[in-house]
Amino acid sequence: MTTDSETNTFKKLIQQGIPPELPPARKPDASLSHAPVRKDVLSTVEKKLALRNALRYFPRAWHKTLAPEFAGELKLYGRIYMYRFKPDYPMYARPISAYPARTREGAAIMLMIQNNLDPEVAQHPDELITYGGNGAVFQNWAQYLLTMKYLSQLSDTQTLHMYSGHPMGLFPSTKEAPRVVVTNGMMIPNYSQPDDWERFNALGVTQYGQMTAGSYMYIGPQGIVHGTAITVLNAFRRVLPPDTPIGGRIFLTAGLGGMSGAQPKAGNIAGCITICAEVNPMAARKRYEQGWVDALFDDMDALVERTRAAVAGKETISLAYIGNVVHVWERFAEEEIHVDLGSDQTSLHNPWSGGYYPVGLTFEQANEMMADNPEGFKEKVQESLRRHVHAINRHTAKGTYFFDYGNAFLLEASRAGADIMAGDGIHFRYPSYVQDILGPLCFDYGFGPFRWVCASGKPEDLQTTDRIALEVMKGQLERAPEGIRQQLQDNILWISEAEENKLVVGSQARILYADSEGRIAIASAFNDAIKEGKLSGPVILGRDHHDVSGTDSPFRETSNINDGSRFTADMAIHNVIGDSFRGATWVSIHNGGGVGWGEVINGGFGLVLDGSREAGQRLKNMLFYDVNNGIARRSWARNPHAMEALEREMGRTPKLSVTLPNLVEDTLLDNLF
Repeated sequence: MTTDSETNTFKKLIQQGIPPELPPARKPDASLSHAPVRKDVLSTVEKKLALRNALRYFPRAWHKTLAPEFAGELKLYGRIYMYRFKPDYPMYARPISAYPARTREGAAIMLMIQNNLDPEVAQHPDELITYGGNGAVFQNWAQYLLTMKYLSQLSDTQTLHMYSGHPMGLFPSTKEAPRVVVTNGMMIPNYSQPDDWERFNALGVTQYGQMTAGSYMYIGPQGIVHGTAITVLNAFRRVLPPDTPIGGRIFLTAGLGGMSGAQPKAGNIAGCITICAEVNPMAARKRYEQGWVDALFDDMDALVERTRAAVAGKETISLAYIGNVVHVWERFAEEEIHVDLGSDQTSLHNPWSGGYYPVGLTFEQANEMMADNPEGFKEKVQESLRRHVHAINRHTAKGTYFFDYGNAFLLEASRAGADIMAGDGIHFRYPSYVQDILGPLCFDYGFGPFRWVCASGKPEDLQTTDRIALEVMKGQLERAPEGIRQQLQDNILWISEAEENKLVVGSQARILYADSEGRIAIASAFNDAIKEGKLSGPVILGRDHHDVSGTDSPFRETSNINDGSRFTADMAIHNVIGDSFRGATWVSIHNGGGVGWGEVINGGFGLVLDGSREAGQRLKNMLFYDVNNGIARRSWARNPHAMEALEREMGRTPKLSVTLPNLVEDTLLDNLF
């Protein structure tokens, strides 16, 4: 229990920003997982510039002490993290009342930031990285300190502008404007390759925020669990006859670190056997201790034996293997263990800096090589990807359904020269999960990851929101057209079992898939519940980048856009601008996301509900546009379910008038060229 004295001390530390006295030097916390050493990419002149950039946060009197210290960090880690300035207080999402703030919006955003940096949530908390190997909240601890100070000062007629983790400052605005505007990695296009990120991030002038990391909307593994559960359920529906039990069927994948423990938990919820390999022993043990995986193995023979027993017993169980997934694919092929579903959730969007660990090297050897011999490490990664794909191809020849789960696996495998292309030499041999599953079944209908956080920090508030959401969706199901009934039923089951599945890590948060109608109805019910005292504090709304409208990502979120426009980013830009003047509390736009720097543009938002009439109006305007912007774009691309959803929406929303495509008969075009 936090005492009043501790709370007051915490508030004072938040309000001071950069401390008035130079704090003592500190080393990275040895008990935590740390980011791999980044490669040395700066010239001597650029290293001096990186130091100038870092030192400008501090008084000149400190520079003599800090300059060699920061130079040492740059040499040892490839980045300047400013470990000395990491606060001493515990990092976690406190109840909103614990934060010193002039506005509840400022306090809510501080809560979300601290949740992203909670060691129980964050992948590399000392380096301010939440997930994905390089998905950062800030570049350094000075940025964190200043941002929290600004948020404590933020009024309802000011906006805080964030430049890739750097708080540029508070600017006069209006009560209706967003309280915070976030950009991450907004590079000139010709400077948006992975090597550019290495260089400019080392200089301290930009960062890769993923999306929910750098826009403060990460809710721990739960966010990924839900999408994975929906994907796995529908993947089994594709490969099995109707009503076939899933128990005893195998889902084989990799990645418990950068993308947390989502896959084994999702597999348990779906009802299959999940086998997930992870090369980082600390990450694997962390997820096992947190209860996100049922059993842990570091011996392949023991894994094979346990897998056979699970298949024979038609079990629902998750098995984690500490080692390389390539070995698992190869050994299972030799043992003739049938894999029903296969995927990969390593952070392959970041292949050269710890996102993917090549077979043939230990975890420690790989970390050393990526820093000391980056070109050799790149060769090892690509060699491993070729071997990885070869093993997968052996399984798919025997009936395994393999899909890319949005981590750039297919893209990087193709760049490595793996046997991953289809016969036409243009398309991949295997689909993205969006192409086959989430695109046509969810995104085109407007269903995507609606998420919320109970700012009181009380589990009972989260339970109340679960009940409210359940009631709303059951009502929606009664009048829903056939095309979305399965989606609603899956989400009703999800929310019914959410508490039992112990999904909360960090903040009291929840996620489910909902369309525009569902999101607005649920959010309105939350706002009413706050007004009526059924909830004891505000509710913070948001979503993932993995959604209908906010993300232009040609190999993931928009991979089922087939009119040639999937390499454009107009939708994401319109999304963040449109959300900003329709009532969002904060908005964000990012270069990056699940498939990597230079491969995607993400637009995101946060919205604070406080029970007021104004919040009720904002949520209706903003959530409507946030979803239907994407449906309109998908409809214009001639996606049939999106056309259907859009026509239905225009029928019930008189002010919505959207350009619809005229369909062309294929035979008219066949002989023209």
